[in-house]
Amino acid sequence: MRLFWGTTAVSFIGSVISTLLTERYLHERIPIIGSAVGLTPSKNSGVAFGLELGLFEPLLIAVAVTVLFSMALRTAKSRESALGFGLILGGGMANIVDRFLDGKVTDLFQIGTFPIFNTADSCITIGVALLLLEMLLIRKKANMES
Repeated sequence: MRLFWGTTAVSFIGSVISTLLTERYLHERIPIIGSAVGLTPSKNSGVAFGLELGLFEPLLIAVAVTVLFSMALRTAKSRESALGFGLILGGGMANIVDRFLDGKVTDLFQIGTFPIFNTADSCITIGVALLLLEMLLIRKKANMES
């Protein structure tokens, strides 16, 4: 459980610091690899990767965080699931805090034509990938044993 809480704290704090630094210092696009990859300050009122959910967005976010937290407390027994749930919860909380301040989330990472995203979105995506990978490995192991 310490890994879960530690990962949650690090992903939350890292995401909040990234947002604060972006808002304070990043005022125009900084190209990293030409026009393909760069740091581009942007605000979005949607959820992950700018997706819009409409009027029910705050309720859906609150329900998702509650369900995730409940699942994490019951199922985060392996290292991978503790890391995955911690990344998702920390990133989700950071986006909620960012949105609470002005109704929008600060994004900065731009890769090709993919929607601009932030550190919290990255934490959430990596967390989901870890959980999916763990599920696939568990399923593969179960199939090999049967």
